[in-house]
Amino acid sequence: MAKILPILLMLLGLAGGAGAGFVLRPAPEPLPEGTQTEAAAPIEAPVTELYEFDGQFLVPLVAAGRVTSIVVIELALEVEASSSLAVADKEPLLRDRMLQILFDHANTGGFEGMFTAHNTLALLRKALLESAVQVMGDGVVFEVLITNILRNGA
Repeated sequence: MAKILPILLMLLGLAGGAGAGFVLRPAPEPLPEGTQTEAAAPIEAPVTELYEFDGQFLVPLVAAGRVTSIVVIELALEVEASSSLAVADKEPLLRDRMLQILFDHANTGGFEGMFTAHNTLALLRKALLESAVQVMGDGVVFEVLITNILRNGA
């Protein structure tokens, strides 16, 4: 008890000092006459919607020259609402670029072991987003969503 009492007194003094500083802080200075404060215009977030790819992405996992298992992935993109038709027009190119990213991820062992770990999927999402932005341009694609993932086989 003798060791706890000094700690409690220090904490009580710290809390009292913080409270006194909060209560006794100086009042804000008034604005000079004739000066009006303008409220900052609110930043409007873009209106977005989900664009889901037709079909799944199939990624073979190869070991010793043989396909040992398959990863099945379903992806969606968070896109600006007014650009859904543009994304649909470029879907074949987007699928090609994203499949290449998925193949590279598989070849570096990204789908081995705990492939659903947060860090592993975050790196994959980032690479997929970069490829989508490269195809569609800035301000069109905001996020890549992995809506379903399954590894079939060993």
